[in-house]
Amino acid sequence: MAHTSPVTYSDSLRSGPEGPHVLRATAADIDTLAEVLADAFYDDPIWSWLIPSDGTRREGLRRLFAVQLDIQGMATGSVWSTSDLAGAVIATPPGKWRLPALPMLRNSGAYIRTFGTRFPRNLVYLLRMERLHLHGPHHYIPTVGVAPAFQGKGLGSALMAPTLELCDAQQLPAYIEASSERSAALYERLGFVTTSEMRVFDSPPMRLMVRQPVARRPMS
Repeated sequence: MAHTSPVTYSDSLRSGPEGPHVLRATAADIDTLAEVLADAFYDDPIWSWLIPSDGTRREGLRRLFAVQLDIQGMATGSVWSTSDLAGAVIATPPGKWRLPALPMLRNSGAYIRTFGTRFPRNLVYLLRMERLHLHGPHHYIPTVGVAPAFQGKGLGSALMAPTLELCDAQQLPAYIEASSERSAALYERLGFVTTSEMRVFDSPPMRLMVRQPVARRPMS
């Protein structure tokens, strides 16, 4: 799972003098972070709708997040975590937000095994997300997840900071989808605004959110 790090992202960031040391995750961290994200999203409204079986959801999430961390985070973007791997943020640079077609085809079995007979319906959902995706250059944050024991302590905000700082430096918007009211509230505190809501069939609402870059102060 070797990868080349995009040069647009720095490798680490300390979030304040007492904040967590946020750093780039590596391919060696994929398995652990897939477990963390599976725990983080186990009770998520959208994922509970996509994978309604309590008995298979966690393993399905672990399988899918391992694929996403590899082919979207490591290969085309960045995965931010901490030294204790308590959470993860996947971010992709402008023009790289789509899941790459060939790696997705090679990993299609993971999606089919996870979704089972609901695969066609869930594929409609994912294609709808893609059609509504923000147009124009932007940084995309497809996944923000923190281990349950560390939630509510500001770690999610800290993990998003490198990408949002890059957005401000490049004067580009950030795009994210909020799958719960709790996540939407966090993103609103970071400057995101809901532009629309997506529903497919009887799904819970997915909030599509954009953060405009903070204007850089002119040099005095």
